Amino acid sequence: MSISQEDLFSIALGLEKPWFIKAIEFKVEEKQLDLFIDFESGSKFTCPLCDKSGRHVHDTIERTWRHLNFFQFKTYLHCRVPRTECDKCGVKQVKIPWARKSSGFTLLMDSLIVLLAQHMPAKTVADLIGEHDTRIWRVLEHYVQVARSNEDFSKVHSVGVDETSRAKGRNYISVFVDLDDSKVIHVCEGRDSETITSFKSDYEAHKGMARDVTDFCCDMSPAFISGIESNFENAAITFDRFHVMKLMNEAVDQVRRQEQAHNASLKRTRYIWLKNPENLTKKQMKELGSLKDMRLKTSKAYEIKLSLRDFWDIRDPVLAQLYLKKWYFWATHSRLTPVIDKAKTFKNHWNGILNYVNTRIDNGVLEGLNSLIQAAKNSSRGFRSTKNFIITIYLRLGKLQFNLPT
Repeated sequence: MSISQEDLFSIALGLEKPWFIKAIEFKVEEKQLDLFIDFESGSKFTCPLCDKSGRHVHDTIERTWRHLNFFQFKTYLHCRVPRTECDKCGVKQVKIPWARKSSGFTLLMDSLIVLLAQHMPAKTVADLIGEHDTRIWRVLEHYVQVARSNEDFSKVHSVGVDETSRAKGRNYISVFVDLDDSKVIHVCEGRDSETITSFKSDYEAHKGMARDVTDFCCDMSPAFISGIESNFENAAITFDRFHVMKLMNEAVDQVRRQEQAHNASLKRTRYIWLKNPENLTKKQMKELGSLKDMRLKTSKAYEIKLSLRDFWDIRDPVLAQLYLKKWYFWATHSRLTPVIDKAKTFKNHWNGILNYVNTRIDNGVLEGLNSLIQAAKNSSRGFRSTKNFIITIYLRLGKLQFNLPT
């Protein structure tokens, strides 16, 4: 049994009546394959708006789509797409089975683009298939929007929020994470209280109810705090322990810098004081021991930091309260101004720090995701627009369910 080229490509494309391959053109020098699709004479179609079948063809429009390569040939589908005449809806272009409306790619090409973009920069995808990256971003934006429209946040009760930037020191965005499912659920521009309002609107648009959010984890940004208190009245705020320890590290380093001015032994020792003891190399451990023998102010600040670190392991709320009070007394009587300043900052956010004992939530998940965000940013060498940056975050970290043809 022999089969024509036209029938072979019809099978490869999954074409069904009334569609068929009318002609095939190989352009060897251009490495291009053109497939011309037509429909059987006298065919009737379904109205794309009211779904009434048996609509007559009013006229046709010539359309072209980029398809997956055949035999390393760039492949294009060409078709005169019919427009139906409907008594109720007027003249409308019919739905075609191989491409979505207003797209210049076939559905299978869309699938390839989305799958590749989950693992490589859009520019790399564009270079790989020989298209401009602007077309790639249009495809990605469409599928991210569709996938997000199907999201259900009704079971999201614990949320973490943090900020990051599209470029160094500018164009900040806020990233919201479902702490239970470790997925990004909302990204928006800015880092003020309005970002919390933006999240609330998006959360409620996806079947969530603001009163059902029981826990929020964030840094000590006044903007985040006021936004959460205004929009999520039932949410207990837990201040991220990584942020608290980061502030404490800053205090230790400030003490070191001040002391370094009259003690050259502290030069080039910054990372020794910032690391936890178990993360030091043997050489750093030896150097730390020598520095501690010098009874430095920096050593005192370091011990206060390590003592604060132990707080996070306490599980009894009463013991945690007593421990933090003793730590606060020690820190504020240390005669180390940077340490005293940070301790007073923690005092102003006392309940949010103590809440960790009950909630055991932090932005560790978000910190991990943020490292992936930075990796995506670095591999792409930046993004031309914040919108593209946000699309990439959803695409790679949103755990979105894409309904892609295979």
